[in-house]
Amino acid sequence: MMYVWRKWFLPLLILMMSLLYIFFIPEDPFGVKLLFKLIPMGLIILYAYLQFPADRRPSHWLLLAGLLFCMLGDGLLPIWFVFGLGTFLVGHLFYLAAFLGLWRFSWVRLLSLIPIGIYAWFMGGKLAGDIGASAEFTGLVIPVMIYVTVISLMLWSAMMTGSVWAMIGSLLFVISDSILAWNMFIEDIPDAGVLIMTTYYAAQFMIARSIGSFTRTTGSLLKVKIKY
Repeated sequence: MMYVWRKWFLPLLILMMSLLYIFFIPEDPFGVKLLFKLIPMGLIILYAYLQFPADRRPSHWLLLAGLLFCMLGDGLLPIWFVFGLGTFLVGHLFYLAAFLGLWRFSWVRLLSLIPIGIYAWFMGGKLAGDIGASAEFTGLVIPVMIYVTVISLMLWSAMMTGSVWAMIGSLLFVISDSILAWNMFIEDIPDAGVLIMTTYYAAQFMIARSIGSFTRTTGSLLKVKIKY
C-alpha cells in the first residue's frame, strides 16, 4: 500500500494540486492564493522524505532542507521580495552542498560548466544593466547577481552527480527563475505566471525524486541508479 501511495497516488496528487493552483485559484483573496501555492510544495517535501533510502546520508537531509527553504521562499516572495529571494538563496546553497557531496567526476559533465558559465555571464549582465537603470530596483543589483551565481553553481553541481532527475530538475529551476527575473526586471513575457510555476513545480518534484536515486554502496562510494 505504501508503495502505491509513494509511486502513484502522491505524484498524481502533487500534479492535481499544482494544476489547481496554476489554472483555477483566483488571485483574490490573497491568503487563499498563497495557501494553495504552498500545498504542492508541502506534498513534494513529503514525497522527498518518502524517497529516503535505508542508507540515508547527510546529502539526503541537505536536499530536504533545500526544499523546505524553497517552500518558505514561496511564502515570502510575494510579501517581501528581498527576504523571499534570500530564503531561496539559502535553499540553493543546501542543494549545492548536497550535490557536491554526491559528486561523480566525468569530463563530459565537467564541460557543462562552459554553457552554464555563458548563461550566468549573459543573464547576470543583462539583469545588472536593466536593474541598475531602474530607480525602483537599483538596490537589488548585488542580491540578484549573487543569486544568479549561486543558482548557476547549483546547476553545475547537479550535473556532476550524474543523476538525470537532479540534472533536469535543476535545469528547470534555472529556467523558471530566469523567466521570473526576465519578466520582472527586463520585459513582460506572455503567460509568464504559468511558465514560471509549471517549470518550478516540475523542478522541485524532480529534485525530490532524485533523493531516491542516490544510495551508498561499499565504503564511501555512491551508486547512482539513474545515470547520464
